Amino acid sequence: MAIDLVIVAIYFALVMMAALSGKGGKDMSSEEYFLSSRNLRWPSIAISTIATNVQGYQFLGMMGSAYLYGLAQANFEINAVTGLWMAAFIFVPLYLKDRVITITQFIKNRLGERVAMAYSIANIFLFATVGLGAALFWGAYAAELVFGDYFAFISDSRLSRVYVLIIGLGVFSAIYTYFGGLSAVVRTDIIQFTILTIGGIVVLFTAINHLGGWGQLYEKTPELMHLHLPADHDKLPWIGMFGLFLLNINYWCANQSVVQRSLAARSLREAQVGLMVGGVMKYFMAVIIIIPGIALAGILADNPLSEPDQTFPYLVTNYLPVGVRGIILCALFASLMSTVDSLFNSLATLWSVDIYKGYLKKDASDKDMVQAGRNTILVTLLTGVTMGSILAYVKFDNPELAFTHTLNELRYYINTGIVVIICAAAFLIAPKHRLALFAFISTIPLHRLFIHFVPEMNYLVRALCVILIAFAIIAIPTIIRNGWRKPSDYIKHATPQLVWIGAALLAVMAVLHVIFH
Repeated sequence: MAIDLVIVAIYFALVMMAALSGKGGKDMSSEEYFLSSRNLRWPSIAISTIATNVQGYQFLGMMGSAYLYGLAQANFEINAVTGLWMAAFIFVPLYLKDRVITITQFIKNRLGERVAMAYSIANIFLFATVGLGAALFWGAYAAELVFGDYFAFISDSRLSRVYVLIIGLGVFSAIYTYFGGLSAVVRTDIIQFTILTIGGIVVLFTAINHLGGWGQLYEKTPELMHLHLPADHDKLPWIGMFGLFLLNINYWCANQSVVQRSLAARSLREAQVGLMVGGVMKYFMAVIIIIPGIALAGILADNPLSEPDQTFPYLVTNYLPVGVRGIILCALFASLMSTVDSLFNSLATLWSVDIYKGYLKKDASDKDMVQAGRNTILVTLLTGVTMGSILAYVKFDNPELAFTHTLNELRYYINTGIVVIICAAAFLIAPKHRLALFAFISTIPLHRLFIHFVPEMNYLVRALCVILIAFAIIAIPTIIRNGWRKPSDYIKHATPQLVWIGAALLAVMAVLHVIFH
């Protein structure tokens, strides 16, 4: 245990030193603080984007779901490539052309002030509550679940230990984000992604070794080696992947915490290469998150787990030695912090640029904007810790609750509306601003109507229906009045070679769906 804790201490020291190693302090310009002076190269964009994406729930919830449902859970990782492709070739070129700091500014240019404000407020609320709270909860919960004996000195109560971890990790992430801005986030994400990758590889090969080799996946768990489950499956129906395709537009193309690295790119080429490399990383993440769950199902075929979320803890507790377990604990902390620091930075950006500079103090200097952003980090640290603690209390009070899907459903009330307005802004010619606002707001009652009249409908399928109906509200009259854009207007590339790389990335995804159908 002592060795593991030393490894963890070294990890935290490295993260803090890396975060504070660059230029910082009171003299940072707003563009330097929020967008790293628009100087990011493609390796930083790729690594930081994917590090932000990986959270503690993927090790617990997704690996546990893979234990139950198999390769179908990998759709959430593999199909993310479509979102990264659309971000690279459709949305990010538009953002960089307008030289925006926030996506709100892009929406304001095309759909007006009220729609832009609705987008910004919705994201600030979502990030400051469910976003931060869920990331802090899942990381702390996973760490305590797997390494509870390491934290026994804190308290005899598991819930109290989770509370302390939520507060401690939240404060630590807030400190370096507060002082260093996006540059600190990117530097630390590189360390965190390295730790995540090492930890994931260790767990993957440990699981495969105990199963008896890669070939045993087909020998012992052939029923789990399919990407497509029946259309009436309650959790992962194949038809739900169309809803996931549209929701990927929200996450990868219209999510400030994810897109901010691309907005900070040195050039369009750097952004597009970074996002394509990120797509390759998503294939890799599918392997290290999903395959261990399937492997454990084969290992424990005669004595299955009673609780699927115990998949990751079982692998770590029973198969990994001291020292290696310390690396896995660091990986869990990294999965939390790489997401939380990105959310802090994006909240600071949205509030400072959209609200503070846009409405509260229009003559704000760079110094004023940076300080407003830093103050936002302090306030949202409180909201995030509070929400994370509430989620922990609810989870411990209702241990059988399927938290991953519950939180997804809460997010989708807002995320579906964001998909509608970002697509209207990018794809439609001069849509009416009031109609765009109505379409955005309509997604909430549409959700409630589907839940009331078709309660058994899978939430991914419901999201698909809501997005299509709400988008039709604005798209049909706009297209009748103004026509279509030319197809060539939608896709932009820095070099012809990048088009082929993007096509190859999509082709690999298609081949995987054919092979593992």
